[in-house]
Amino acid sequence: MSEEQQNVEHFAFNADIQQLMGLIINTFYTNKEIFLRELISNASDALDKIRYISLTEAVTDTNYKIDIVPDKATNSLILRDTGIGMSKADLINNLGTIAKSGTKAFMEALSQGADISMIGQFGVGFYSAFLVADRVTVISRAHNEDKQWRWESTAGGTFTVVEDDSENIGRGTKIILALKSDNVEFLEERKLKDLVKKHSEFISFPISLQVEKTTEKEISDDEEEEDKKEEDVEIKEDKKDKKKKKIKEVSTELEQLNVNKPIWMKKPEEVTKEEYSSFYKSLTNDW
Repeated sequence: MSEEQQNVEHFAFNADIQQLMGLIINTFYTNKEIFLRELISNASDALDKIRYISLTEAVTDTNYKIDIVPDKATNSLILRDTGIGMSKADLINNLGTIAKSGTKAFMEALSQGADISMIGQFGVGFYSAFLVADRVTVISRAHNEDKQWRWESTAGGTFTVVEDDSENIGRGTKIILALKSDNVEFLEERKLKDLVKKHSEFISFPISLQVEKTTEKEISDDEEEEDKKEEDVEIKEDKKDKKKKKIKEVSTELEQLNVNKPIWMKKPEEVTKEEYSSFYKSLTNDW
């Protein structure tokens, strides 16, 4: 057993949260996409908190942002923010053991026909991650802590917390969603762009998506073969006659998605009915 395995601490979810997660996992919901809105909303709250702290305290990193990274190789969707971050106690309390008043209220609302999309109004939006993921990992470092911690759960009634040294994420939180096999659509660039536009366009911090960019590059036959070791090959062609060949190179870059000017900065007569409706929904989670 490794040292990390020896130091892993196991915790049971609060009974109400267990019940809520059971509902989320075992009930068929068509509106699964709201998980992204909830996680972005939580990230925005964490950024608001560190920005508020920066008014009275020295804060080293003021690059406030939210990044979304689809990883098709592992069928994982990653959300990263540079917000206030969470300590070990925060992870244990906020993500599992402390009962939230909204948990029961939300379950009662569901039993009376409310839609899953209302989950954010009850303060338990984080658990919507289990609509699409069968394992959720949260890596976080609080703004006033040196240690980085990893919270993980497969929603089976328990979660683990351990000190994390897999990478240094700096201040903030990184959430890794290991997507269920029927939810890999949430790794597609077009889908993610549409969801951010639909649900999170008015978040006041930059939201960027890691996208693939394909560029064409011309190379000669010599360049193409430069890594190959060929012996006793007689090159008879004159260099001027070398054929040029186009190859495609794929790279990744972060592309900001919420670039539209907020409606409160526009003249009232310039704001469309659709923009008012979208803004109302983003404020109230009323769909």
